[in-house]
Amino acid sequence: MVAALNPIAFQLGAIEVHWYGIIIASGVVLALILSVAEGKRLGIDEDYFYDYLLWAIPVAIICARLYYVAFQWSYYANHPGEIIAIWDGGIAIYGSIIGGFLTLYFFCRARHLSMWTMVDVIAPTLIMAQGIGRWGNFMNQEAFGRITSRAALVGQHIPNWIINQMYIGGNYRVPTFLYESLWDLTGFVLLMLLRHRHHLFKQGEVFLTYVMWYAAGRFVIEGMRTDSLMLGSIRVSQFLSVIFFVSALVIMVARRRSKTLPWYWTSN
Repeated sequence: MVAALNPIAFQLGAIEVHWYGIIIASGVVLALILSVAEGKRLGIDEDYFYDYLLWAIPVAIICARLYYVAFQWSYYANHPGEIIAIWDGGIAIYGSIIGGFLTLYFFCRARHLSMWTMVDVIAPTLIMAQGIGRWGNFMNQEAFGRITSRAALVGQHIPNWIINQMYIGGNYRVPTFLYESLWDLTGFVLLMLLRHRHHLFKQGEVFLTYVMWYAAGRFVIEGMRTDSLMLGSIRVSQFLSVIFFVSALVIMVARRRSKTLPWYWTSN
């Protein structure tokens, strides 16, 4: 029998500190550092990023939970006391993304900042944080796919320590968390390498490219998972992925028609 990794990193008295939280927090901190550095290049005061994060984190957590509860309402309607029990699991990344960007919209309006410039700065670091965050799912043995065999996982050249953690409920599972993490981190590398190319991205297109990249990968990988939130026979995340991909593409094409739209990066 394969022993799973302990999801609890350490204890502070009666408080259990989980690896999930540590990993998520690490991704957020690294994303903040990289966003501040890019913001300085574009003349954005770093205090704006700290102030935004103070609002965005609680809103994103609340929206992630509400999103999850909404699509599991048949359960929570009969267990209303568990709606706030976020410590028992049950948050959805699409909910947190929606909450984070809604917060950014109102934040930018209040501070008289360019929304498009801010999302261009944040987008690459966000997809990086998403890729890192999936390793929290790894520690919790969640966000996995169908039953498979150890031989099949070995055949994908997956390290043994990952394979061992994919032994869940008496069976080996497809590591969809890993696929999404690699997809996200690849998107991060590409955006970081390309966003400073002279006259490549118009303002807002780094963000729109992020949306299309993430949505395309999430649509495919979500189809492999066995724990998807459902709306009837439709996987909610796949449905949203199609909407986001098409919307981002249409917006990019429409905005490209504007001859006055500035470039994201104009330095050589």
